Amino acid sequence: MSLSVVILTKNEQENITDCIKSVKFANEIIIIDDNSTDKTIQIARKQGAKIFERSLNGDFAAQRNFGLNKVTSKWVLFLDADERVSRQLAEEISQALNDSFVAASGFYVRRQDFLWRKPLKYGEVGNIKFLRLALKKAGQWQRKVHETYKVSGRVKALKYPINHYPHQDIKVFLEHINFWSSLHADANWLEGKRSNLAKIIFMPIAHFVKNYFFKLGFLDGMSGFVFALIMSFHSFLAWGKIWTKQQK
Repeated sequence: MSLSVVILTKNEQENITDCIKSVKFANEIIIIDDNSTDKTIQIARKQGAKIFERSLNGDFAAQRNFGLNKVTSKWVLFLDADERVSRQLAEEISQALNDSFVAASGFYVRRQDFLWRKPLKYGEVGNIKFLRLALKKAGQWQRKVHETYKVSGRVKALKYPINHYPHQDIKVFLEHINFWSSLHADANWLEGKRSNLAKIIFMPIAHFVKNYFFKLGFLDGMSGFVFALIMSFHSFLAWGKIWTKQQK
């Protein structure tokens, strides 16, 4: 097996150790750090990771492609610092890549989100998968925000998940929502999308209804309610920030 793991970081001292430990089976671990001011880099270096510092500048695809260019292995797996490769997935990846003939250029990986250490089985994150594992030479990342990995050739799917532990308290959740809503507002603005009172009022309501009712978020209990509510607030912020741009 020839596998590198690329992890994007910014002030992830609380997460980076567990993230790196979950991918110790890889041949190479690469950190692309966006000007961390905490101990992220020091901790990652002690764990044996290679460190490269680069400003994100709101472009996640460029950040991941920068990491892709640093990879020395045949295969590459992309992670965020608040993600963990489950033990079963680690074994599945090792088995797949050790196969003498891997009939694929890439693999979709399911992601299991957790809120307050409880798995979210429903809502918009209840059944999602991402193309995260691929041959180094098979593709590139595209789009600044909500970036996607475009890989040429056959793509298969793995069974076991990456576990995702974002915003484990409401304060951090709101900080993340404020950050992401700004990026989404900027991206939508550049795409020519504009806001108005109706969008500011009704898009968040529609987002909540979609998450909580149509996607069965209520089955996740209080965690599902909080997730649906805060994601609707994300929608409110994104459309509101576009509206403020229009007033300038």
